[in-house]
Amino acid sequence: MATTGKQLFTTLEADGTLTVALEDVSFADPTHNQVLVRMEAAPINPSDLAILVGGADMDNADYTPGKFVARMPEAANAASKARHGLKLPAGNEGAGTVIAAGDSDAAQALMGQRVSCVPGNAYSQYCLSDAEMCLPLGEHSAEEGASAFVNPMTALGFVETARADGQDTILHTVGASNLGQMLTRICAEDGIGLVNIVRKSDQEELLKGLGSEHVVNSSEDDFMDKLTDEIRETGAFYGFDPVGGGTLVDTAFRAMERVAREQMAEYSRYGSNQPKRMFIYGRLDTSPTILTPSYGFGWTLSGWLLFPFLQSIGQETMGRMRQRVRDNLTSTFASSYKSRVTLEEMLTKDAVLDYRAMRTGEKYLVTPWT
Repeated sequence: MATTGKQLFTTLEADGTLTVALEDVSFADPTHNQVLVRMEAAPINPSDLAILVGGADMDNADYTPGKFVARMPEAANAASKARHGLKLPAGNEGAGTVIAAGDSDAAQALMGQRVSCVPGNAYSQYCLSDAEMCLPLGEHSAEEGASAFVNPMTALGFVETARADGQDTILHTVGASNLGQMLTRICAEDGIGLVNIVRKSDQEELLKGLGSEHVVNSSEDDFMDKLTDEIRETGAFYGFDPVGGGTLVDTAFRAMERVAREQMAEYSRYGSNQPKRMFIYGRLDTSPTILTPSYGFGWTLSGWLLFPFLQSIGQETMGRMRQRVRDNLTSTFASSYKSRVTLEEMLTKDAVLDYRAMRTGEKYLVTPWT
């Protein structure tokens, strides 16, 4: 018997009209390896904002109960041509209780359990999810398990990627973020060197309180010199950046090259041969990524996304990572939230303008039931 509940959808039309609204949806009974989860909590991550608001003009949007309609600027709308006319669900991850299950052993084993899941439509009162993508939470609450996948697995993925490339030190450009704090704890536990970049002095103190030894504040006048010093001390020629736009990746490469040139035995007009690598894993800044010809030719800039990474590592490694998350959900992988909103409240102007800003330490949690 089908179950009915509210679910959020986002639609971008060819003329640039973005509509995000709640609808009543009928959820089919789960089959085989599926489970039906009554959702209790779902975070709003930066990766969710791209489909929720993108570059739309949210200040002048039309807000009504359970819905907003906004205009997407021409450039952003053209870049999103592939989704024109598609009504898409939103919400990568969340947690809730399994209320129905398919007939597979894996699905049946989850019946009645609270789980975290990655359904792709977590801003909903109910979700169908594959049992293999559910993590039983045991005695943990839905709030504690709501962010148990994207940030924890991403932070662990950075360490796995670095090790696979023979690296023992990482540079992270947004160190005080929820993910950055997890990465700080992981690196301390695993003996991986880490250089964190932050934007404010209180963020610097936060990370030092977590045990981070190498923190650089980008708002200080001597930021470039201090970043160079930390790279020289740690050998951090390998980094991850969620900002994407602007000059932060360029700054990291220039600091790496400064250190590399110091270590050169003789001059080369092509710059150093030191391999320098940065990964962009987000677009907090949607402006162009600016690179300058100032760090030789021994550099690589790549994209990094969680799900392609997970597809590449195999079930054994992914299972080991997921178990580590569950075992340390309230310590290494703990998340905190500024506000909790219902599905209706997340579509109000005050909430949208606040969570869209993506300020460090101010994540929102959606609780689908009033």
